[in-house]
Amino acid sequence: MTMSDQRDTDDASSEFASPACLMHEIQPASSGSSANEAAPSDIPAWRKTERQKLIDERKSLLSAQREEFTRLIANYLNHVVTDVAGRYISMFWPFLGEPDLRGWMAAATSRGATCLLPVVAAKRTPLIFRSWKIGERLERGIWNIPVPADGKEAIPDVVIAPLVGFDSNCFRLGYGGGYFDRTLAHLGRKPLAIGVGFESQKIKTIHPLAHDIPMDVIVTDTGVRYR
Repeated sequence: MTMSDQRDTDDASSEFASPACLMHEIQPASSGSSANEAAPSDIPAWRKTERQKLIDERKSLLSAQREEFTRLIANYLNHVVTDVAGRYISMFWPFLGEPDLRGWMAAATSRGATCLLPVVAAKRTPLIFRSWKIGERLERGIWNIPVPADGKEAIPDVVIAPLVGFDSNCFRLGYGGGYFDRTLAHLGRKPLAIGVGFESQKIKTIHPLAHDIPMDVIVTDTGVRYR
C-alpha cells in the first residue's frame, strides 16, 4: 500500500513542520541544505509543488520503461535484503506509477519471509502492518487502497517504502502525511528502512525538517545508496 496524494495530505504535514518564522533557526548542516542554498520560506508549500511535479513525471514513464526500471530495482533489492527467511518485510501496494514490486514480494514469501502491507488505522497515527501474500483476501482501506482483510498484525524487520522524491542524504519525500516518519519514530525496535523509486526522482534536497527520518538505504534503477 502506498500513500496517495489524497491519502497523505499536506494538511497533515503542517503538524510537524516548523513555522516559517523559525526557518532562520535551521542551520544548513542540520537541514541538509548547502550553505548557499536557502530553504524555501514555506517548506510544506514547496514540497506540495515538488511532489506533484515528481508524481506527474513518474506517471509519464512508458510502461516498458517502468517495467525495466522495476526489474532493476528488484535485482538491487536482492543485494540489500539477502537473508529473508523468518523476517517480517513491509512492502507497499503500487500507486500512481510506483514500481510494482509484488513479484519481488512473492519471491520473498516463497523464500520464507512474512510480507506485510501497511494499513492506515486512523489519520495522523502510526501505521500498523498486517501480513499478506498473493491470493489472500484484500479489502478497501482508507482512500480505497487495498489492505489485507485477514492478515495478522506484526512489527516489520524491514520497511520498504515508496519514494516520491529523495536526496543524496537519503531523506525521503513522501506524499505529505508523515505516516512513515511517524511510524518509524513510534516503533520500539527500529527496522531497516529502505526507500525505493526511480533515479529520475532524485532532487538536490527535500529541505528536511526536525520530524524527517532518513532512510537507511535508497534503491533505484541505477543502484544502491547507503546513508
